[in-house]
Amino acid sequence: MKNFQFYNPVRILFGKGQIASVTQQIPVGAKVLVTYGGGSIRHNGVYDQVKAALQGFTTVEFGGIEANPHYETLMRAVALARTEQIDFILAVGGGSVLDGTKFIAAAIPFAGEDPWDILSRKAKIASAVPFGAVLTLPATGSEMNSGSVITRVSTQEKLAFSSPLTFPKFSVLDPETCFTLPPRQIANGIADAFTHVLEQYLTYSINTPLQDRLAEAVLLTLLEEGPKVLANPTDYDAMANFMWSATNALNGTLAAGVITDWSTHYVAHELTALHGIDHARTLAIVLPAMLRYRRAGKLQKLVQYGQRVWNITTGTDEERAEAAVQATVRFFESLDIKTRLSDYEVGPDTIQHIVQRFTERGVKNLGERADLQIADIEKILTLSL
Repeated sequence: MKNFQFYNPVRILFGKGQIASVTQQIPVGAKVLVTYGGGSIRHNGVYDQVKAALQGFTTVEFGGIEANPHYETLMRAVALARTEQIDFILAVGGGSVLDGTKFIAAAIPFAGEDPWDILSRKAKIASAVPFGAVLTLPATGSEMNSGSVITRVSTQEKLAFSSPLTFPKFSVLDPETCFTLPPRQIANGIADAFTHVLEQYLTYSINTPLQDRLAEAVLLTLLEEGPKVLANPTDYDAMANFMWSATNALNGTLAAGVITDWSTHYVAHELTALHGIDHARTLAIVLPAMLRYRRAGKLQKLVQYGQRVWNITTGTDEERAEAAVQATVRFFESLDIKTRLSDYEVGPDTIQHIVQRFTERGVKNLGERADLQIADIEKILTLSL
C-alpha cells in the first residue's frame, strides 16, 4: 500500500426531508448565492424546499449552469457574486452545478488577472467562498470531493482542478429529489459512477485488499441497484443505494493508498469538449478500448474484476480479461449507452484533432504506469471506432 493522507471535511445530510437542515448549516447573517441549472428544480419541488430553508437569509439566484459547465457562464456568476458581496453559496443540482459552483467559489476572491489560470496553469487557490450543496443527480461524487471540471466554449477546452478549499461544507442527499430524473440522466449517472470506480481499481495490485473490496462493493451495488432505479425512479431504497454508491465512488476512500489511472477520463473529456457528447457516454466509448489496449499491464486486476464482479472463472487469463471487458460493454449497452465513436457519428478526423491538441499541449506519460503516450491514445481511439 502507498503512503497516503486522507482528508474529507464534508458533512453529509442524507435522507428524506434533509433540505430543511440547510438552515442550521449556513452561518447566521450570510448573504447566499443560490446556483442551479436549467430550472428543473422549479418543477420537482426542490426549489420550494430550498427557498423555505433559506427564509431569514438574504439570497441572490444564478441559474442556467450547463451540463459540462461553461467558463463563460460561470464568470457571469462570479461578477454577480462580487457585486452582491456574497458570503456563502448553495449549489442546487447535479455534478455540473456543483463543479461550476466550486469554480465560482474559487474565482470570486482569485487575485490573478484571469481565473481561467486556475484550470490552465494550476494557479494557486489562496481562498474560496464557502459553499454547500443540495444534490439532485447522483453521478460525479462532486458532493463529497474537491474536484471540478470546467469547459471553455471559446477554445473547446475541458480542464479540471481541485483544492482543499473547494470541498463543500455540507451536502444534502435526499433520494426523493431524484424521483423525476429522466432515464438518460439516471443511466449516465450509473455509468459515470461505475467508471469512477474502475479508474481507481483496474490498475495493478500493490496489496490493498480492503480498497479492492470496497471498490468491488460499490461496483456490485451499482449493478444491482442501477437497473431497479431505471425501472422505477421512485423506488426510494434503490435510489438511496444508488445515490450513496455514486458518492462513495469518488469521495477519496477508494483512492487512498492505491494506484489510480484517470487516462480514460482525460481522453474522454476531449470528446465532450469537441462534440458535446454526454460525459458518461464518452467514458463508455473510451474505456473498453483503453482496457483492451492496456490488457497486459492490467491483466491481474482485470482477471480479479471478472471473477469477483462478473463471476468469470474459466478460460485463460487473457480470455477472462476479455470476457470482463465484454461484460462491462454489455452493462453500458443495457443502460442504452452506446460504446463506439461511430454510434455518435464521430470518425477518424476527430481522432487526429485530439492528437493535434495533445501534441500542442505536450501531453505525455498518462496512466497508472506513466507510460501512455500520444501515439497510444491515437491507437486506443482508433479501437473505439
